[in-house]
Amino acid sequence: MSGIGMNLGMRTAQVQGQYLAPRMIQSMEILQMPVTDLLEKVQAELQENPFLEVQEKKAGDTPEEAEFNPDGVLKHDDTGDLEFNRLEEMNRDWNDHFDAEHRPSRGAMEEMSDRKLDAMQNAADDPPSLQEHLVEQLAYQELDPDVHELAEFVISHLDDNGYLLRHDPDSRALQPIEAADLARDFHAREVPLDVMEEAVRVVQGLDPAGVGARDTKECLLLQVTDETPHAELVRTLIRDHLEDVAYNRLPLIQKKTGFALDDIGEAIDELKKLDPKPGARFAADPTRYVVPDVIVERTDDGEFTVRLTDDWLPRVRISKQYVAVKKDRSQPKPVREMLKDKFQKANWLLSAIEQRRTTLRRVTEEIVRHQRAFFDLGPDHIQPLKMEQIADRVGVHVTTVSRAVDDKWVQTPRGAFPLRRFFGGGTKAADGHDVAWETIKNKLLEIIGEECKKTPLSDEDIVKRFTDAGLTIARRTVTKYREALKIPSSRQRRDWTAA
Repeated sequence: MSGIGMNLGMRTAQVQGQYLAPRMIQSMEILQMPVTDLLEKVQAELQENPFLEVQEKKAGDTPEEAEFNPDGVLKHDDTGDLEFNRLEEMNRDWNDHFDAEHRPSRGAMEEMSDRKLDAMQNAADDPPSLQEHLVEQLAYQELDPDVHELAEFVISHLDDNGYLLRHDPDSRALQPIEAADLARDFHAREVPLDVMEEAVRVVQGLDPAGVGARDTKECLLLQVTDETPHAELVRTLIRDHLEDVAYNRLPLIQKKTGFALDDIGEAIDELKKLDPKPGARFAADPTRYVVPDVIVERTDDGEFTVRLTDDWLPRVRISKQYVAVKKDRSQPKPVREMLKDKFQKANWLLSAIEQRRTTLRRVTEEIVRHQRAFFDLGPDHIQPLKMEQIADRVGVHVTTVSRAVDDKWVQTPRGAFPLRRFFGGGTKAADGHDVAWETIKNKLLEIIGEECKKTPLSDEDIVKRFTDAGLTIARRTVTKYREALKIPSSRQRRDWTAA
């Protein structure tokens, strides 16, 4: 190893990089929180940080006075020494005398808990799951005990859509669960195949119709009864022509089946009434109740004002009682360091929330100013708007605007909208004025809604309609937005049964 030299030693080097202070990180996190998340954050901090206390709202407080109270927010530096120096200058008679108003308020904390409790009590009870719904029906059927037990076993294997499917570990694809698989897996007991098949048929006969199927065709066929109009034709479409139905190939179906176009059209209407995912209706309700962070209101003179929904938040301030404890230099050093850290975090939290209020209000005010036509005339008049434009006007970085509007909703005289709704690109009309993509989408829906279904418009035809309306856009743009809106192609939209 004579050719290899080893040099062990230490050396210093300057490396340029970015470092985000904890306070800055917290400020960005607070800015991005919707008001409901911020409420939970404040409640958690009130429990953990003794320097934070709730000030109860007094009778007669105006909405402005009831908003988040930044009183007690001190200037800070990264070391925390400035806070110590400021503390020495604060009211020196805090040591022994505290007004009851300044002590932590149990009533205010109970008020916050009551809000959550009221919301829980007013919430609807959870509906039964698909499995619970099916098992309940079994109780009303006269079944052999073994079949009843096997039927419950079958029900336990249904997925959220009501299918007997499972992921194959080798192919990672969904594979049907056959009666033989269930018979083999039943609690390591030998079960006759015909008995398990009977249990599967029992489950397939329960409500909702279509549960217990192994694929879409079987699911749909289980929902067709002899009372279904054009029942036999509907079954034929399901078994042999689902793809032709999807692509609106009615003449081809007519040629292969010999049925009249009118009958095929009516059978397709019946087919569309069937549910390919019968179990999905029992899934947990994904409905999200929106709580707006900002309210835009029209004043008597026709202008608009912006108000934050800060009444959701408790009025929080720095506790004078614990500030006095922190001033006590006789405390052991570890205690003083802990108090210093808690005080700094409390101060940072109040500053971050106040900064969030200011940024969110100013951003919303600029959005309202730019989108005045939207508020005056409606969604069809929304204007192209980039976050960079708002950032320049407010004097912040574009990422700050992005965080300020993220997951935030605004209540307006025209309804509730996500703040991100007001941002988007656009194009120029023939007369040179800007047109938002939202307007393009609405116009596309209008054009297709008015077309003749016997001879629907091609994408090229739609481009011409836009041109006639003074809007110049490319065909690929029409195709892009048509597909985004889940509008089928002209061939798929054609009504072959129209006179």
